[in-house]
Amino acid sequence: MYRFVISTVFLLFGLNGLAQDLNYAKKTINTLTSKKYWGRGYTKNGMAKAADFIEKEFRKSGLSPINGSDFKQNFSFSVNTFPSKMEVKLDGKKLWTGRDFIVHQASKGAMLTDSLLKKDSLTYLGKSGTIVLTIQPKLTWSVSQQDAAYTVIEVDKNVITAAPKVIEVNIKNEFIPSFTAANVAAMVKGTANQDSVIVFTAHYDHLGGMGDRTYFPGANDNASGVAMLLDLAKYYAANPPKYSVIFIAFAAEEIGLLGSKYFTENPLFPLKNIRFLWNLDLLGNGDAGATVVNATIYPKEFALLNRINDKHKYLIKINPRGKAANSDHHFFTEKGVPAFFLYTQGGVSAYHDVDDIAKTLPLTAYENLFRLFVDFNIEVMK
Repeated sequence: MYRFVISTVFLLFGLNGLAQDLNYAKKTINTLTSKKYWGRGYTKNGMAKAADFIEKEFRKSGLSPINGSDFKQNFSFSVNTFPSKMEVKLDGKKLWTGRDFIVHQASKGAMLTDSLLKKDSLTYLGKSGTIVLTIQPKLTWSVSQQDAAYTVIEVDKNVITAAPKVIEVNIKNEFIPSFTAANVAAMVKGTANQDSVIVFTAHYDHLGGMGDRTYFPGANDNASGVAMLLDLAKYYAANPPKYSVIFIAFAAEEIGLLGSKYFTENPLFPLKNIRFLWNLDLLGNGDAGATVVNATIYPKEFALLNRINDKHKYLIKINPRGKAANSDHHFFTEKGVPAFFLYTQGGVSAYHDVDDIAKTLPLTAYENLFRLFVDFNIEVMK
């Protein structure tokens, strides 16, 4: 009777704890997608504010820096930004930033009125030779390390009801040749074999803002992964295993995996000590299962993952995918580190647009993914 009561209480407590984890995840995502962090990008100090938030959460959970006393690893790179003016009119009609149009990420600033000449059914050229208008089925943005000699305006196809004739543009760009960002890293030291390491990574940056009124929240990409990273950090800090667990929040993923590239070239600990690495990106859905990049590269570990999933029915299915340079696992894989990049499928389809917001993110598989990661680590480290 005593064992049953204790076990029942423990089970209920554990389930409540995981429910609280989901609440923590939601709170984290709401925070990181808020206006204060301005898309965690390159204007209004958004990325730096997000890095500070993550460091604060690591400290609050009781984690330690990996090397020395600093949680941050600074590095620099060039970036094209749009900090202020972002105004476009087409035949006298004002277009809304992010909804009706976006400016191509490598564009230079411009302030002019120009006549448009049709090149083809989807492209119009400004008579001045410095403006290009393209018609797009969906507006998705990115970040560039270059600034071009012209300005490209991408317009949603639903805005175009007739061939456009005149475009008015007032856009300011600022090219920053040496923008400083920081990876944020922390660890839970193992109780026995500290040199054997499990690593969790997630990029915290997103696209930032386009002008001074529009920003890209990046809920699924990748506030969801950061929420899981911080949640797992909190869990392992309270339940330290025999092996060490390291958590790295990368900057500058969206501009070309620059944060993880810098880390692998300047590691804070020996990469050979990594038994396995999980890259957490796009974890906000899950009703259609998940896909694992590098599954065909590490078939033994993928088979283990599926055995655990089949036993507990955590996910509807886990799809295998081969090697791909599509997130921060890539440069670790290139260094010979066994790694999976898992991303969820189904749910909302918002991606690199203004609709990737916290309130529509279902977090369908979040709690089960948490369990799957913990269970896998136990088995892979035996």
